[in-house]
Amino acid sequence: MHKHHHRHNDVKNIKVAFFLNLLFTIIEFVGGILTNSMAILSDAVHDMGDSVTLGLSWYFQKLSKKPGDKAYTYGYKRFSLLGAIVNSLILLVGSVVILFNAVPRLLHPEQPDTKGMLLLAVLGVIINGVAVLRLRRGHSLNERVVSLHLLEDVLGWVAVLIGALVMHFVDAPVIDPLLSVAITLFILFNVYRNMRQSFRIILQGSPEKLNLAAAAQAVAALEGVRRAEHLHAWSVDGEYNVLTMHVVVSREMSMREQQQLKQRIRGTLNQMGVQHATIELELFEDPEDCRL
Repeated sequence: MHKHHHRHNDVKNIKVAFFLNLLFTIIEFVGGILTNSMAILSDAVHDMGDSVTLGLSWYFQKLSKKPGDKAYTYGYKRFSLLGAIVNSLILLVGSVVILFNAVPRLLHPEQPDTKGMLLLAVLGVIINGVAVLRLRRGHSLNERVVSLHLLEDVLGWVAVLIGALVMHFVDAPVIDPLLSVAITLFILFNVYRNMRQSFRIILQGSPEKLNLAAAAQAVAALEGVRRAEHLHAWSVDGEYNVLTMHVVVSREMSMREQQQLKQRIRGTLNQMGVQHATIELELFEDPEDCRL
């Protein structure tokens, strides 16, 4: 019952953060146009991407609870990658549009409405800050990741706030497009990083934090094991890692001994970041070669 309450709060917290972010994104786009600020519009694009991320996280947080079935035997965890890719594409298109409009402003800067910028920046810090605090109380990894992402937004709005204060007292309108370009380049860097991670998972790449050589050595060091070979590892969603391997044993074993050895191997692999392991035992005198 306690865990069910946590899972319910997980979904509720993301839902609240989603509607807060979506409402403020609309305000940002209107405010960015009215204040003639490219920095505000850049943050609006960023927050639009965050709204998509939060909306998809809200949906997938509920969907991820579905167990595996005949259609998706590993469950629905990998659907979250679709959200990451869609979000990255939206941010990519939005960032290109912002850069297309911001770069000419570097050569011919226009003075934005700094009072309006200050108001929006303060609202940005408050609203994103509330969303961060709401999600930081959560229990799911999904919430903590989204919370970290929104914390970046708070820092971005602090930068806009400082820039608006400087422009309010100093005639330096070039600060606005400079902030816009800096925010957009930061967004593009994160888009590249997220797309790289997503495609690595889709293409069945080995999990970056899993050292296969160290895993083979750790298994080979167990009593009764001669060597471990044919290791294949991939990640379902970037968190749930799967591994298959052949383990060559030095002597014949009873069924009970085989089960006990497999349990020890799975325990060793679990400590190294493997959540699901399929193990085939082979006798050293008659090894099978199943290389593809």
